[in-house]
Amino acid sequence: MNPFAYVGDDALPTERLSTLDTFGANPGLLRALTYIPQDLPKAAPLVIVLHGCKQTAERYDDGSGWSDLADRHGFALLFPEQRRVNNWLLGFNWFRPRDNTRGSGEALSIMHMVERVVLDHGIDRQRIFITGLSAGGAMTSVMLATYPELFAGGAIIAGLPYGCADTTRAAFRSMKGRRGGRTAGQLATSLRRASGHEGPWPTISIWHGGIDGTVHPSNASAILKQWLKLHKLSPVPTRAHIVDGYPRRLWKDADGHEVLEEFRITGMGHGTPIKTGGPNGCGSSGDYMLDVNISSTRHIASFWGLMQADAANRSKPRALLSC
Repeated sequence: MNPFAYVGDDALPTERLSTLDTFGANPGLLRALTYIPQDLPKAAPLVIVLHGCKQTAERYDDGSGWSDLADRHGFALLFPEQRRVNNWLLGFNWFRPRDNTRGSGEALSIMHMVERVVLDHGIDRQRIFITGLSAGGAMTSVMLATYPELFAGGAIIAGLPYGCADTTRAAFRSMKGRRGGRTAGQLATSLRRASGHEGPWPTISIWHGGIDGTVHPSNASAILKQWLKLHKLSPVPTRAHIVDGYPRRLWKDADGHEVLEEFRITGMGHGTPIKTGGPNGCGSSGDYMLDVNISSTRHIASFWGLMQADAANRSKPRALLSC
């Protein structure tokens, strides 16, 4: 038996998600859960969803509504989940070198989870995406940096740029917007060197509350500058407009493809922006799931091109779907 093969030893029952018991090497000792629609089409997309501190995968799914959206539009979901033995706040260890480096720790665990789901369900390798909140957002930055060839796109919510911290103390400083004087160019270099990848690069969606007191909004600006340099884009957006009452900036590449967007949710604190009411309502409000009349889940899925599937062809009755 492979000594690095992981079999879940502390799996807890969940309402909607299923435990992925075996997925190869798991040096980060993470737990893996999935949501696979019953009628998942062939060569479907996959979205990896990373919860924040003090959250579980199940709670984040309940709040964000990702599994409802997966039912309607036909894609698979993978939820890596932190265990308290690794981090007592249940946050991913995005700042520890052994966990944020290609080929080791939590980053390698997540990569092996992805590979298992891809093989088990015939996932389209060209349509793998990742998103996360807070520590999960920072870990999303880690995965996009260390395995960029794996992802078509990523969405970082209230997260931090890759390479901004390598100790717990530095992580707290970065969360407060103090990155020790590291420039956007230095951060972009850290990102580029994390994998040796030379492109093409994933599309990036950045979301942050304008009055976030936990992860300072300057981190969103740092993430933006990091990826602008990697995509070789001008700081001036292609378009700036208002969506659902909030400012959105969009960048297109030379071929006219949308590759980078930033939402700044004015007046919002630390959390994932959601909209629970109305015909486009999705998810449910709670701790760090903030009902501010815009669904980041829906907008991110749309940015990635996941909203194209015809809901009429899904087996689940439309009336049961909230997203």
